[in-house]
Amino acid sequence: MHFPDDDNGQLLAEIAAAGIDLAQMHKIDFYILFEQKVDAEKFATAIAEDELSPATELVQCTDTGIWEVVTQVEMVPDHTLLGQTELYLESIANGYNGYGDGWGLMDGDDA
Repeated sequence: MHFPDDDNGQLLAEIAAAGIDLAQMHKIDFYILFEQKVDAEKFATAIAEDELSPATELVQCTDTGIWEVVTQVEMVPDHTLLGQTELYLESIANGYNGYGDGWGLMDGDDA
């Protein structure tokens, strides 16, 4: 399987090499970062009401103090769809002074 030569393509290639079936639905975590807790909370509330991504978690990085909203979307991890989802979430996050920090897929979603 061929993947585009960019960050998402590289991550998808690594996931495929680990034996994860990319043709199946998976829970993908998208990471959105905020300097201020109040901005992170506002974004988490807004995105939790979105049909695309009802599952969110707000955590603070103990090393940096940066607030992170982890937004989970169930989808087939397609390169184009991942990029579109990142752009969509970032477009909302930008209104709350947030910015995207990539995505991840945990092996064994049901674990």
